[in-house]
Amino acid sequence: MTQEHGRGERPPFSYPVRVGHISANAVSVHVEAAPRELTGLAKLWNVLDVKSLKADLQIARWKKDGVRIKGRVEAAIEQACVVTLEPVFSQIDETFEQVFVPEGSKLARLVLSDTAEMVLDPEGPDLPETFTGDTIDAGEVVAEVVALAIDPYPRKASVEFSAHIESDGSTDERKPSPFAVLKDWKKQD
Repeated sequence: MTQEHGRGERPPFSYPVRVGHISANAVSVHVEAAPRELTGLAKLWNVLDVKSLKADLQIARWKKDGVRIKGRVEAAIEQACVVTLEPVFSQIDETFEQVFVPEGSKLARLVLSDTAEMVLDPEGPDLPETFTGDTIDAGEVVAEVVALAIDPYPRKASVEFSAHIESDGSTDERKPSPFAVLKDWKKQD
């Protein structure tokens, strides 16, 4: 879940939550990225610009030691079109739910079948993430949700990539084979 940021470097968007202060009753939290954070996120996500990022979260205790964060994330980003390199604006609106358990918790272990195969339900909930210490960074969770929702191949509306023409094989006959120089190699001995 956590992204690598270098030694001692904070993530571009951070909202630390102390696990010891979380109760069974969900607490509602609204987080919104400041201009400096938006610039850092644009660099992290390799996009032209991040116009806005905000999230409404519910944070509550899960089972005995775990924490559940769920909510809705909205972001406006600007990317370069993969065809024309012109700016493309995207709106991201995602809901998510993530459970965190302390490192070493038995709740974090994978469920294995009788044949020792990992059992994953694609429609079921994600496996719990683990955390170390007494803090979970809800800002990093929000940033990860957006990062996963970004279109890897943004394209402006009505733009087609028509300059690419697949070979039909007819032109290949005229080109000499790169192996043609080897055709008489064995005959020389």
